[in-house]
Amino acid sequence: MPTNVGRGLDRLATVRRATRGIDRRTVVRAGIVAAVAYAAWLAIGEFGRPYNFFDMKIYHGAVVWWASGHELYEFVAPGTTLGFTYPPFAGLAMLPMAQLPVALAGLLNAAVSIAALAVVLAALLRPIVDRLCWPLWYTVAIATPLAVAIEPTRETLGYGQVNLLLFALIIADLIALRWRSRRGTHQAETDGALLRFVYSGTWAGVGIGLATAVKLTPALFIFYLMITRQWRVAATAVGTAVAVTIGSFGVVGTESRAYFGSVLWQTERVGAADMTPNQSLAGLLARLYDSIETPGLLWLAFSVLMLALGLSRASNAHADGDELTAFTLVGLTANVISPISWTHHLVWVIPAIIVLADAAARRRDASRRPVPRPATGPYGGPPGLSTLRSPIWYPTLTGLRHGVAAIGLYLLFLVSPIWPFEHQLPEVSHYEDGLFGALMENSLALALIVLVAALPWRPGAEPAFHTDRMARTAMLYGRR
Repeated sequence: MPTNVGRGLDRLATVRRATRGIDRRTVVRAGIVAAVAYAAWLAIGEFGRPYNFFDMKIYHGAVVWWASGHELYEFVAPGTTLGFTYPPFAGLAMLPMAQLPVALAGLLNAAVSIAALAVVLAALLRPIVDRLCWPLWYTVAIATPLAVAIEPTRETLGYGQVNLLLFALIIADLIALRWRSRRGTHQAETDGALLRFVYSGTWAGVGIGLATAVKLTPALFIFYLMITRQWRVAATAVGTAVAVTIGSFGVVGTESRAYFGSVLWQTERVGAADMTPNQSLAGLLARLYDSIETPGLLWLAFSVLMLALGLSRASNAHADGDELTAFTLVGLTANVISPISWTHHLVWVIPAIIVLADAAARRRDASRRPVPRPATGPYGGPPGLSTLRSPIWYPTLTGLRHGVAAIGLYLLFLVSPIWPFEHQLPEVSHYEDGLFGALMENSLALALIVLVAALPWRPGAEPAFHTDRMARTAMLYGRR
């Protein structure tokens, strides 16, 4: 007995020596991260749907069929009418997974997608946590499971989709634009030609080009780059997409001709417009009209309106030095105007939540400290920055609307109230559950439209370039 007691004391002493150097705060934070991850897992089980890599099975079956000598676009998944709908370049990128079992391919895609999401969150949150003096690892470790739990991410992972990987490619260009705006800083501190090239940001546009070659909707980012006169980045994106597409013609000419000649225009291959998971403007209008098809002229008119609104607001955000909000508005606009935007396509709500939360924090922080305001000249003109404005009397309420919007948006996409009211024509009308049911079935689409119209930007927050206008707005808003 004494021997056992002695061994127990020795083990306890060993544990104490091993943990002596560990900060107690780190242990608490690790426990919080574990609790958040477990809560996210429970939320996925509560609000998610049964997932079995449905889309991955189609992709896997198509590339196995293709590798065995058949035509890629002639594949039809057993028991369905669905086939491969991506461009040939995507088929070439997916071809290696023909050597893997479909379950392993799905798990590998999920692991890589979560890793890409974590890297994206680290990049998007880095300026915010640096300003707030939060540990980056802790913030990302909490944000990642929270992001995984919401509808677009869990659907992407559960179905075996590639949306998070395309999202990461586009955000990579956003990071390149940041680095390019600070050109010289990293170059002076970095050895090696490759690292200097990476940190120079001169490759910005490659990610958008690759994403466009895989899926056509990211092409809207190229149009945004053109209207904001980021000519070099736009040219890089166009050149990348064209080079990859032409290269695909050279490698798999038959499939390329089949895709661009007929498959691209066969909209029925992806499903009916009124299906509940289609939360685009076209799906919203089809369900409001209680029709399988979208009213074409009405959709076209509203799409042009939303396109003009989204791109104009993105251009203003870019001009005021908030490139993250500009990219987010473009991504949300693409979701709205696309004929089909399944719920797993809506990953741009993730940076929208970040922007809203940061806007709330910035406004509350600004209300606690005096900030410069323009002095008024004798004729009403602002000759320069002089006096200080007094802090707002109620700082706790400052930014409240943005904070509430961030929490409400997250909860909406966590609960995803469209599924209890899912209906399918002609069997069941979309008005089967009355006005409330119709609102719930279209709630995600309505949220996207509101975000395009009202998502705030943060002047001087994350510029992609420097101008006199940005310098003035940065001084006016404190750049906190």
